[in-house]
Amino acid sequence: MHQLVHLRDLALEANMKLTSRAARRVHTLTTHTKASANELACYISHSAASGESRPDVVTGPGARFVRVRRHVWRRLQETNTLRRRRSFAAGRFSADEASGLIPSSTRTGAEQRSSCRGPVSIMADKNTRIAIVSHDKCKPKKCRQECKKSCPVVRMGKLCIEVTPQSKIVWISESLCIGCGICIKKCPFGALSIVNLPSNLKKETTHRYCANSFKLHRLPIPRPGEVLGLVGTNGIGKSTALKILAGKQKPNLGKYDNPPDWQEILTYFRGSELQNYFTKILEDDLRAIVKPQYVDQIPKTVKGSVGAILSRKDDTDTQSIVCDQLDLTHLRERNVEDLSGGELQRFACAVVCIQRADIFMFDEPSSYLDVKQRLKAAITIRSLITPDRYIIVVEHDLSVLDYLSDFICCLYGVPSAYGVVTMPFSVREGINIFLDGYVPTENLRFRETSLVFKVAETANEEEVKRLRHYQYPDMFKKMGEFELDIKGGEFTDSEIMVMLGENGTGKTTFIRMLAGGLKPDEGGDVPTLLVSYKPQTISPKFKGSVRALLHEKIRDAYTHPQFITDVMKPLQIESIIDQDVQILSGGELQRVALTLCLGKPADVYLIDEPSAYLDSEQRLMAARVIKRYILHAKKTAFVVEHDFIMATYLADRVIVFDGIPSRQTAANTPQGLLAGMNRFLALLEITFRRDPNNFRPRINKLNSIKDTEQKKSGNYFFLDD
Repeated sequence: MHQLVHLRDLALEANMKLTSRAARRVHTLTTHTKASANELACYISHSAASGESRPDVVTGPGARFVRVRRHVWRRLQETNTLRRRRSFAAGRFSADEASGLIPSSTRTGAEQRSSCRGPVSIMADKNTRIAIVSHDKCKPKKCRQECKKSCPVVRMGKLCIEVTPQSKIVWISESLCIGCGICIKKCPFGALSIVNLPSNLKKETTHRYCANSFKLHRLPIPRPGEVLGLVGTNGIGKSTALKILAGKQKPNLGKYDNPPDWQEILTYFRGSELQNYFTKILEDDLRAIVKPQYVDQIPKTVKGSVGAILSRKDDTDTQSIVCDQLDLTHLRERNVEDLSGGELQRFACAVVCIQRADIFMFDEPSSYLDVKQRLKAAITIRSLITPDRYIIVVEHDLSVLDYLSDFICCLYGVPSAYGVVTMPFSVREGINIFLDGYVPTENLRFRETSLVFKVAETANEEEVKRLRHYQYPDMFKKMGEFELDIKGGEFTDSEIMVMLGENGTGKTTFIRMLAGGLKPDEGGDVPTLLVSYKPQTISPKFKGSVRALLHEKIRDAYTHPQFITDVMKPLQIESIIDQDVQILSGGELQRVALTLCLGKPADVYLIDEPSAYLDSEQRLMAARVIKRYILHAKKTAFVVEHDFIMATYLADRVIVFDGIPSRQTAANTPQGLLAGMNRFLALLEITFRRDPNNFRPRINKLNSIKDTEQKKSGNYFFLDD
């Protein structure tokens, strides 16, 4: 009350007439802008306003000031959070205006020079948001610079968004940005995003590539003699963290314009395990080897036979042992450019395992591999453990990561914007934190919904009885030396059949026969059904945008509101719909291919490896999309899948493929989930249990108590604990 009276007295001294209502509003403004009544009156007395007045508000020279601030007050009334109030207030004033509310025109030379220090946010020591500009999408020379013209901060004369004739992309000042989001909506290319940070992470920035680009907070902490697993979505900073820990990328601590030297970096990590780790790397005491993520790029840089390259890289005389473990012995004479995806993956893992090093890093070692090969690769990686070796693994197959790791760091954030590394957790706790979307140690939720696995998610029995049944006959197919014997079976609508088997057992051949692409050598005719097929390998031949592709292939479906809600939004197609198909990444192509497959009208959907190139979260979302669509559309799906968690979530029934891969195999009659999984896991000699919290399948360690008990009882797969 004393301040309000003081304000009224000062205003009267400035020849102004303030009603109690106006005084209360001005007092509220001073509270939210942290300006004193004396400073406000000083501004009013020096204001060069036009002299226009409003009834019942203010008359006199300061009318313009209060009229403008009245608009601000209305805006503040509509806002529920203090952050937006402070951000808006900070955006309205420069450094000195926020503190003194003195107009620039009336400042002394010293005051004007001090204002060059830039804006000061009301949340002074907190960088509450970051601006991200896509280097691929931003094209300043092909637009009218709508972002700059529409920015309210730029309109007030501040350089929040800058575009010069020489600029390849726009520059956004994160300290001036008020987070209004207008530039995001106005950009014709969708190149901008403003991301609010969940907490004060300014002091924990490990690396940032450049202005308005991705930044990584914290680093995983590896431990000698143990396997560190990293789990997180694509574009969240896992590969960046690997580069830094391998010594191939120098962390700049967020100072991209003035990178620190190693002494400053070591001082930054002082007191943590990373200080000793980086000291050893600087002294060349640690040698790091990285298994690359994209093994399909290996033939472009490596030439020669498999055996010759392995012999050249062998430092430990373990080549023959590793080749036996990874089934590479029969491939030694083959050239690298002739290897398939799975063979390239095993070859890349072998090259890393036979070399002498102190740090072993494996970026997605299970892609292209079947379930049996994934476990063999995991066993081979764990055989590298010694008391002085660091082993770090990035993996999206959660069951393999569970089997492989000793402890886990989760990465959360916004893909391509920022990533945050959590503290290390135990394997079970770390994976459950990732699936739950909540970090208890930081009291932070990074996903709105938890990912829970419900196996029995199908139509009820009464509904299934009313649906149509289909049958396929016994069939036989011979292709060169390969023979496939298919035992007949039946299926219904609203049902998903998952095909399980090793690579080379004929799963894709069976799908092509159902689709009518291959004719059986023996057996009856396949029922004539309308089929939609998503192949295993996806090649982007279409020239044009994703929107043009969807318009050409599934014109009716992709504009239907139900299809948009059930398929396109969960698969995040909207974010890439205007991009050129030729430049899409593997995961983006996979999501587009899945959308095209489900968008075509069909009776049966044949989907070959829908999890390839997708991260853990996208895999579970894709599985949920397929399950929901098949159930609601009353269709049937045949799915080939090697990710055991995704296969378990999808399957209503299972078709098991057994025999000698690439020689003589058989496809068995469809079985129930429990019986089919038990049969398949018995062939692999692996047992699974289910996590009591979220019911995800977990692999039992070989010869553990649980493993031994389940094998004796014949229960290789448990639905319930």
